Amino acid sequence: MFKKVIGQDNSESQRSAPPLPETRRAEAIPAPAYGAGQIAPPTRTAPTANRNILSSDVEIKGTVKFSNDLIVDGKIDGEITSDGNLTVGENARIKAEIKTASIIVYGKVQGNLTATDRIELKSSAEVVGDIKAKTLAIEAGAIFVGKSTVGTPASAVQPTAAPAPAAQPAKPAPAPEAPKQGTLSGTIS
Repeated sequence: MFKKVIGQDNSESQRSAPPLPETRRAEAIPAPAYGAGQIAPPTRTAPTANRNILSSDVEIKGTVKFSNDLIVDGKIDGEITSDGNLTVGENARIKAEIKTASIIVYGKVQGNLTATDRIELKSSAEVVGDIKAKTLAIEAGAIFVGKSTVGTPASAVQPTAAPAPAAQPAKPAPAPEAPKQGTLSGTIS
């Protein structure tokens, strides 16, 4: 199911995700006694969210599910689903249907992107597929080929129509306004 690619060129031309700060488990060490006028050192707390990283030498075919945050700088072919946040690194090559809370794209994605909150296409991004999100941000230089559905449709409340006089035919109610959709193709500069 998982395949690690061995022997890739790791020259400076390939950029990888920045290293994460090292986290340590809290150890059961008795606290020193502090006298009057002495200041106790600050206590360390564990990070509240976990960040997962798939580096540029990782290749996955299949379904990827994660929680919290995922940074992908490798290759994924399949499907990505989560309630968390996805960051597609500059070296990433993804062919997948993506459904997450938010997505930031620096690399290449081929497939549809659906986010419950926000999608950002950075200047180095190349996306071929449809996008659905509450908010869409596209930087100058990004390439996007597909349709986008941005925002949430407003609840169309139709007023109650008064009964028409018997002599005149009833007029049909106006159709509710469809959500704004657009098609965008090309390079933004």
